[in-house]
Amino acid sequence: MTKRLEAAFERAKSESRGALGIFISAGDPHPEVTPGLMDALVENGADFIELGMPFSDPMADGPAIQAASLRAIKSGTTLEGTLAMARDFRSR
Repeated sequence: MTKRLEAAFERAKSESRGALGIFISAGDPHPEVTPGLMDALVENGADFIELGMPFSDPMADGPAIQAASLRAIKSGTTLEGTLAMARDFRSR
């Protein structure tokens, strides 16, 4: 994974611009929506995406990520589902 991040920063540097990294919570607002969100982020210039794994006690996160985690869990997002989203996205 480090090599992909390094490549993203090197590409941005070679283009004399900053790199754009975006965090989203997997499964928020619903698991079926996340793959399309990731595709749209890349299509609109994101250099990398941090896909957050929702969990039931996100005390270290701020209120927005806490709320996103709870929505995702309520909509049925699981660890296996999140890993499948990441795997499928990377294969595209």
